[in-house]
Amino acid sequence: MDNSNTTSSSDQAPSQSPQNEIKPSSAFERWRRKAMLVTGLGVTREEQLADLQQHHVRRCEKDKEYLMNYSPIVVFMLKNLKASGCEVPASNILCAPCDTTMAGGFVPEPGAVILCGGHFMNQQHMESTITHELMHMYDHCRFKVDWNNLRHHACSEIRANNLSGDCRYTRELRRGFVTFSKQHQACVRRRAVESVTANPACPSPEAAERAVNEVWESCFNDTRPFDEEADS
Repeated sequence: MDNSNTTSSSDQAPSQSPQNEIKPSSAFERWRRKAMLVTGLGVTREEQLADLQQHHVRRCEKDKEYLMNYSPIVVFMLKNLKASGCEVPASNILCAPCDTTMAGGFVPEPGAVILCGGHFMNQQHMESTITHELMHMYDHCRFKVDWNNLRHHACSEIRANNLSGDCRYTRELRRGFVTFSKQHQACVRRRAVESVTANPACPSPEAAERAVNEVWESCFNDTRPFDEEADS
């Protein structure tokens, strides 16, 4: 056999065996990739934004898990939802990137709370948001709310803003609202009108304000499930 066109092993440069190859550590690669994403060097703006969103969602999931286990008000709401026949597993409280300025929302079917990763000022803000949305879930479960009915929607918004901590004084200061007389009531009413106005079934802000006014007294004074716990 003519071997004139072949190269013998003695003519080749010595090569390292796979066992002796020097490979960059995965930890180093992760650090290098993270540095690129932080500085923007070697990555696109889209990749940076996607990484930031993933970071926000991971942080959201961590805080959500803590609150579902240790926040007295969140645990209380989950307990009462379960007692009403609407148990809420952790998978029904979802952290996700959101395009809106809202911190969270409630989806009646299939009964889920959406938390917008990166939209929370602190853990207390997330706590009040979860409580607000769980109040909507409680109303939907127990009172069969028709969300296309502006009066129904207004009542649930009044209750959620009143009972969740959304209208505590410090939160209103952050929003730029300073009211020295009936601050809490003013906040509850304003936020309820804003939410009902955003309902696709609402024809105008005037209709939203009218719906809130019509149910204000009874719904503002309705503190279920908190009053039921006190009576038990």
